[in-house]
Amino acid sequence: MNDPRHALVVDDNQLNSQLVAMFLRRLGWQADIVDAGQAALARLAQRAYDLVLLDLRMPQMGGEQVCRRIRETPALAALPVVAYTAHSMPEERERILAAGFNGLLIKPISFQDVRQLCHGL
Repeated sequence: MNDPRHALVVDDNQLNSQLVAMFLRRLGWQADIVDAGQAALARLAQRAYDLVLLDLRMPQMGGEQVCRRIRETPALAALPVVAYTAHSMPEERERILAAGFNGLLIKPISFQDVRQLCHGL
């Protein structure tokens, strides 16, 4: 039997993070939740993940800064990191992808969004 894949959900909004984690669990993933960028970096130093879902708008350290730090860490450089945000302007999407994200989900995130993302990995 295969071990479940592990995702890290990073969002300072508890309802959003719990919803995304619930979707992942329904798909057979294990999901850990942290509420800040610094906590995400600490968790990534402790264990291996197959995916990071990262809110862009967080206090202290935003999602783009967290993603850049992940990309600067050789052991994490290939880790899929997907942003999620309520903002969907084309120029924002370009900036997000240029920051090193592998993809972008627009809030409100649905089960179908997460399922499609996970099947693409």
